[in-house]
Order: sequence, then C-alpha cells, then structure tokens
Amino acid sequence: MVKAIKNSCGSTVNNNATIQCLTIKQLSNLSGLSAYTLRYYEKEGLIIGIRRNNAGHRCYSNNDMEWIEFLKRLKTTGMQITAMRRFAQLRKQGDKTISARKEMLEIHQQKVMAEISLLQTNLAIITNKIKIYKKMEIAQHNA
Repeated sequence: MVKAIKNSCGSTVNNNATIQCLTIKQLSNLSGLSAYTLRYYEKEGLIIGIRRNNAGHRCYSNNDMEWIEFLKRLKTTGMQITAMRRFAQLRKQGDKTISARKEMLEIHQQKVMAEISLLQTNLAIITNKIKIYKKMEIAQHNA
C-alpha cells in the first residue's frame, strides 16, 4: 500500500513520487521507522548529510528515503549496525569505494543465503514432525 502525505511545501506525495523535502515525521510515516530510530541512525552514522530547512528541521530527500529503505533491508537480513555504519561511510566516499561496497554485500549475501538454507532445513524437520503428529492423531482416532 502506498501512503500519500503532504510534504513541507503542501504538495501531496507518496513513496514513488519525487520528494523535495520531507520532515522527520513524514519520513517516519512513509518508512515505518520511528522518528527516534531515524535520529538514532543519524547519530550512529548510518544516515549521513541530512539537509536542514530554514527553520533548522531535518529535510529528507528521495535519495534519503531510498537509502533508509536499503538500510531497513540490511537490518532485516541481519547485518550488524557496525557493518551498516562501515557501508554508509564507504557510500559517503563515493564511486572509489564501489568494489569495497560490492564485496561487503557479497559477504552479507553469503550469510543470508546460509541462514535461508538453515531455515529451510529446520522448516523441513518441523513439517516432517507435523506429518508424524497427524498420523498419530489418525491412529489414535481409529483405535
């Protein structure tokens, strides 16, 4: 579901629109992260270079929104904050760090794939146990 909100200029935007400036509250609504989490990510160096408007309030752009969505994916797949911070620092340095960032993601990808494999193995064991219990129920009912 696409959430539509009014940006600080009064225009209605959704998370597919070009955004000039979102407040922290607006970004929180779109991203699903609390304002506290967004501030924490900024403090920890995961979100770097957030602009401020004339009143001194944070002003998030489309690029910021896309970066935050990527951070959410890294976190969801188990990347530690320290690794996310390192990735953010490399990103800030620009194109000269493309290879280092790719390598970090390849290492993380391998970890995610190993976790998926382990989950699939565990799921198969659970599924088998359910089959055993169903057979036991049938046997118990027929006895």
